[in-house]
Amino acid sequence: MIKREDLLSLEAYARSRGEIRAQVIAHKKIRTVHLGEHVTLQFEDALLIRYQIQEMLRIERIFEEAGIQGELDAYNPLVPDGGTWKATMFVEYPDEAQRKRMLARLKGIERKVWVQVGSGERVYAIADEDLERENEEKTSAVHFLRFDVVPQARAELRRGAALAIGVDHPEYAAKLTVAPEIRASLAGDLA
Repeated sequence: MIKREDLLSLEAYARSRGEIRAQVIAHKKIRTVHLGEHVTLQFEDALLIRYQIQEMLRIERIFEEAGIQGELDAYNPLVPDGGTWKATMFVEYPDEAQRKRMLARLKGIERKVWVQVGSGERVYAIADEDLERENEEKTSAVHFLRFDVVPQARAELRRGAALAIGVDHPEYAAKLTVAPEIRASLAGDLA
C-alpha cells in the first residue's frame, strides 16, 4: 500500500525525475514477461505503481490532497499484497487493422493467462475485477490481472522452484519458464 508520505512533492519529483525514471526502466526489465510476439505482462510492484502515481500527479499538475488521495485510491489496488501477483497485460499488434481483427478473435484471452510454480497446478488470472474491458465484439488491448499464489507455491518459489507463465487461448498460445532474475523479483512480492 502506497501512502501519501511515500510520494514526493511535484517540485521534489521534478528534480529527481530523471534518476527515478532510469531506476524504473531498469526495474521493469526484471518485471516484464513477453509471451510470444503479441502479449506482454508487466508485473506491478510498489516501485512501479509509485512511479505511475508520481507521473500522473506531474502530468495533471495535481497538488491538492483530495486529488492526490484520488490517485492513491485508483492505483493502490495494483500493488501486490504478499499473496498475489498483479500484472498489466498488453495485447500488442502494431498494425491497426491486424490489431482490430485480433482483438475480436482474442476475446477472453485475459482469463486464459496462467502461472505455474514447479510442477504445481496452473493458476489462471482473475481479470479486470473493477473494470469491464471486453464487449460482445472484442477484448481490450490492456487488461489488469491478479494471480492468487497459494502458500505452498510461495514456499516452493523460495526454495528455488521454476516459474512458468503462459496463455492457452485457442487463438493464441505461448509458454515460457521465466529467467532466474525475473523469478527472484516476483518471488520477492510474496510473503
